[in-house]
Amino acid sequence: MTESSSSPRGAPASPRGGLSPARLAIAPHRLMFFAGATNVLLAMTWWAAWLMGLRWPGLDLVPYPPVFPGWLHAFVMQYQMLPSFIFGFLLTTFPKWTKQPELARWRFIPVGVAMIAGQLATLAGALGSHAAIEAGVALTIIGWTAALGALVPMLWRETGTTWHARACVAALALGYAGLLAFGAFVRGGSMTWVPVSITLGTFGLLLPIYLTITHRMFPFFAGNVVAGYQPWRPLWLLAASWTAVLLRLALALAHADAWLWVGDVGLCGLATLACWRWWPGGPRPGLLTVLFLGLAWLPIATALYAIDDVAVAATGAHLLGRAPAHALFVGFFGSVLVAMVTRVTQGHSGRSLVMPAIAWFTFVALQLVVVARVVSELVADPATWLVIAAVGWLLAFAPWVVRLAAIYLAPRVDGKPG
Repeated sequence: MTESSSSPRGAPASPRGGLSPARLAIAPHRLMFFAGATNVLLAMTWWAAWLMGLRWPGLDLVPYPPVFPGWLHAFVMQYQMLPSFIFGFLLTTFPKWTKQPELARWRFIPVGVAMIAGQLATLAGALGSHAAIEAGVALTIIGWTAALGALVPMLWRETGTTWHARACVAALALGYAGLLAFGAFVRGGSMTWVPVSITLGTFGLLLPIYLTITHRMFPFFAGNVVAGYQPWRPLWLLAASWTAVLLRLALALAHADAWLWVGDVGLCGLATLACWRWWPGGPRPGLLTVLFLGLAWLPIATALYAIDDVAVAATGAHLLGRAPAHALFVGFFGSVLVAMVTRVTQGHSGRSLVMPAIAWFTFVALQLVVVARVVSELVADPATWLVIAAVGWLLAFAPWVVRLAAIYLAPRVDGKPG
């Protein structure tokens, strides 16, 4: 995921030997990716169990949580699972982007510890303890605060201007506001904070972060491995994408549902343009192919949003339900996550930059999960398809997560630090 690789300042060389939790402290990506990968399975195990009870009443695999299950699911995915991976990337790459020394371990270890603890407390609370959910949200806020405390000063110290770094921090600031909104709700505030939090998580945090990172990294990756490829990443494209997504965010927060199509049509057009201009022709390695296949879900998801928006403007009713959101979350966010995390894990563990068989299995299976989740919004028995999608997610990710965990707990295969 980074444009170059080195170990963080103050980190010891990777020791020889077997698996050890101590190695998670060697580099930001080890600790934060481990946190995210663990939650990929834990959070979806709880969600799948709850969906089974919804589909087959009386099964009761898990109790009804103190917070509405759909809201809790959204919080975990938007503010705990995906941000763990995002922080792992940004804490590693910000020093490269801003040409500063690598972060010392004391700057990133508190982020990882708080995020892991927050995720575990939240999921424990999902089994029946509102106090544990409050603790989980509070710990997550601490983790986010520590991450911003490590990232923001690098912008102040930077001698130049790295717009991608500033854009990422701006997205994190919007996400931080959404996180605090959910925290206000679990502390007894109005339920109206929840849709604000979910909207900020989608269109203030995750989509802008993904747009920014793909704009910087995808043409760079393709230019490194595809003969004759000309990287194209004008800043006006990034600015226009941010303008469209912020317009969409503002309209959603203002409940201007009849006008949401304006932002989504703009996003769809820009996403289609990016796919067309960035797509590498000719032979290319699998690790690059999956990046662009994941990117292809973005124009699909935004087109689905636009279609649904037009239906709302014309009839006042949603035509596609949550299908656009899950084409975005599972299709775009999930597919790019698998591709990017596999890439950085291969490179930072001293392995070849190839797509391993396990990663291929996860990526292909995830595409089937996206289809199942989208179909669930369009069939007569949606609950069954929700269960299929949730269980499919677990089956798809389980071998990938086990492989990643073993790598993060082990020394680099080439004996180098990091």
